[in-house]
Order: sequence, then C-alpha cells, then structure tokens
Amino acid sequence: MNAPITLQHLAPTIAQREVPAPLMAALQTRFGANCATALVIREQHGRDESAFTKVPPPAAVVFAQSTQDVSDAVQLAAQYHVPVIPFGVGSSLEGHLLAVQGGISIDVSRMNQVLSINAEDLTVTVQAGVTRKQLNEEIKSTGLFFPIDPGADASIGGMSATRASGTNAVLYGTMRENVLALEVVTASGEVIRTGTRAKKSAAGYDLTRLLVGSEGTLGVMTEITLRIYPLPEAVSAAVCSFPSIEAAVHTTIAIIQMGVPIARVELLDGNTIGMVNKYAKLNLAETPMLLMEFHGSPAGVKEQAETVQAIAAEHGGLSFEWATTPEERTRLWTARHNAYFAAIQSKPGCRAISTDTCVPISKLADCLLDSIVEADATGLPYFLVGHVGDGNFHFGYLIDPDNAQECATAEDLNHKLVTRALRLGGTCTGEHGIGLHKMDFLRVETGEGAVDMMRTIKRALDPHNIMNPGKIFSL
Repeated sequence: MNAPITLQHLAPTIAQREVPAPLMAALQTRFGANCATALVIREQHGRDESAFTKVPPPAAVVFAQSTQDVSDAVQLAAQYHVPVIPFGVGSSLEGHLLAVQGGISIDVSRMNQVLSINAEDLTVTVQAGVTRKQLNEEIKSTGLFFPIDPGADASIGGMSATRASGTNAVLYGTMRENVLALEVVTASGEVIRTGTRAKKSAAGYDLTRLLVGSEGTLGVMTEITLRIYPLPEAVSAAVCSFPSIEAAVHTTIAIIQMGVPIARVELLDGNTIGMVNKYAKLNLAETPMLLMEFHGSPAGVKEQAETVQAIAAEHGGLSFEWATTPEERTRLWTARHNAYFAAIQSKPGCRAISTDTCVPISKLADCLLDSIVEADATGLPYFLVGHVGDGNFHFGYLIDPDNAQECATAEDLNHKLVTRALRLGGTCTGEHGIGLHKMDFLRVETGEGAVDMMRTIKRALDPHNIMNPGKIFSL
C-alpha cells in the first residue's frame, strides 16, 4: 500500500471543454451524414455498462469507415484542442468511453473488415470494429480460432485498448500476449504502425505493449494483428457443484498448482446461479459451481478431465455433468455469459458496480472468502463470477444509481476488496481496466512515481490531452 485512498462514490470529475462552432462545421463538411449531432445518438455514445449515469454526452459522433477518416477527425480535433473518445460497441464497465471533458466520439464499428488471414503463420489482421464473434465466424473455415473471450461481444479495438482477457485466459493468455502489431492514429492525426507478424522482436521500445491497455489515452487503434490458434481436436466441458465456495476455490487452486492444462475454469456462486436459472430458464443446482472446459487431443482431454474429477471429489464435489457436444457446451457457456444480464434483470432499474481484482492463485481463497462475508453482511444484492483459474474474480453489486446509501455501500465494499487484494500481492483490475472508477486505486497499487512516469509518457505523446482525457489518471 503506497497511500490512503478517498472513496469517490460514483462522482467522476466533469470538466467540459468547449467544442467551437468552426470545428463542428469542419466535421460536418468532411463527414456529412457520418457526423451525427442528434441527441439520441450522442447519448448512446455517452454511456457504457458502468454505474456512471450523470455524465453529459459528446458534442458529436463521427462514424469512421477507414483509417483516413479517423486521422482526419483527429487532425481537426487537434487544431482546436478538443477531446477525442474512441467507441466500439459500448460494453466497457469502468466508464472508459464517457465524455467527462466533452469532445467528439469516434465510432469505429463500421470499420469491421477482416483484412488478412495468414493461416500458415497463425495470425490475422482486422480493423478495430471487428467483434470477437464476427472474427471467429470468419476464420472458422480455416480450422483456427481467436480464444480471448471477455463475455460480451466486444470489438477487437476495445479489447486491445483495455487489455481484456476473460474465460480462456488461464490457457491462452490475455490481449497483452495475443496482439502482435497495431495501426494507430496518434494525437496529431499521424498514422503509425507498431510491431510485425513475427513471433518476437527486439527492435526498439515495445510500443505495441505500451498501447495495449492504454484505454484510448495515447491514440486510436484502427488495425490490429492477432495471434490465432488451431481449433482443439477435442473439447469437453463439465460442471461440478460444491457444498461451499471454499471447496470450489480450493479445488481450483489444486488444479492449477498440479499443472493441469485446463482451458477454462469459472466460478459462480449459488446466488448467481439462481439469477441465471430464472433468466435463462435453466435448472442448474443453486449451489457454488465450477464450470470447466478441456482442450486437446481426445486422450489428453480424457486425462485432464479424470484428474480434475478426482481433485473435485477430494474437496467435496457433488456431481459432474459432462457436455461434449457443441450444443451442450453452448448451453453451459451461455448461462455463464448471461450472468451479468441475469443479475441486472433481477433488480429492475439497477446498475452494477463491478469489481475486478486479481490475486496470486495461492491467495485466492483468503481474498474471496473474506469478501463474501463482507458483502453478505450488508444485505446488498450481488452476483459473483470468477475466472478463478488465474486468480481473477468479479462481484457485481446491484445498486439504484439514485440511491446514495446503496452507492456508498457498494463503493465501501469495493474499497475493502481492492485493499485486501493489494495487500495479498494482487491488482485492482485484472481485465476491465482503470477507466474512471479505479483511478485512485492505480495510485495506491503502483505508487506516485509510477503514475508520474505514465503522466510523462501521456504528455509527450498527447501534449494537449485530447486523447480520451480524464481516464486512468488525472493530469
């Protein structure tokens, strides 16, 4: 712990900058109908899945269809020192795309072309607006797939900008490991390229790694080159119920520490399964559950599954339900991916304050179990899911955004959880990013010196602070 933190209670700093009439006229002239100023469109681009609901929308939305469009829009904004906020599909959870300092939103969703598939090299290059489901649909005929699965059908640009991961990270890694090269529009409107399709390089600073996870604060990604993988010869999924969260967590720890190459291992608590059952009309046992998936050869998958089943039995695993057909696996994983929406619908009108801590696997039980006790004591509704194979888990505290007491309770729970994770050697965000919500936690986690270094980089690359300002840290 480097410094105390003050709870913000969902109150981001809003400091709107003027968007001059000459800039609006120039955007209308350059982009015509692709520059929208209608309130309904601006509002759509001025909110995400976070609990921040009081931020004004951007002044305009530019629908880019090419890298040149993005470059021209940024150059015009730069002339007037007006903020630019990249927008993909709007699925971020930490307020990344909110126009806290005003400006224009650049929507890249129409930049949705898969540009090249290099099956022999296991790489693919896409425009930033391609979504992960679209990508996998377009490359499935090659026998390859892109494994990063954050749940939402997010854009590849957004996933790269937030350094996303998700359910497959325990085997395939995160966006950090799977982005090889980028095309980026800088704060001046210049187009640069970082990285190559080669598996490794020692050529200068690693700008690709710098930009992956920069949350739009250093540039707008327009093209991304990714690693892709052969579809596994055999895939099997299983669910196992447990008498307690503790038993499920200790099963997970044993699986990872024994080196079982499991592809996915997800935790859902009984409360969450109840919400999912109601939402998706399922009848899963409403007790803590691990949802697992095994990839490899038929013999390898069988061996992994038998090992995991034996480990689960040692920790009180109640029953295994196997799913070997694509339809059965889809049913199970659809239930997992619907957990967020099931929870939101369980309390009409609510928003979810979603936590995102990640700890060393040996500390997972300590962090998770103490946090459950704290959450239960408040009586605040919540859901709990976790990519527990890599020590990452999420509480979603369900709040009425207009209820100050509920907001304060959720923020207090989040503060205690993150403080505990940091004390145990973990991080305040495993995959969602900092955005608006975790700015104070970043300072606590890394220290003032590290944040000052980030500010130095930001000022050097974006001297007028137009690239998604007000996110990650304050200037």
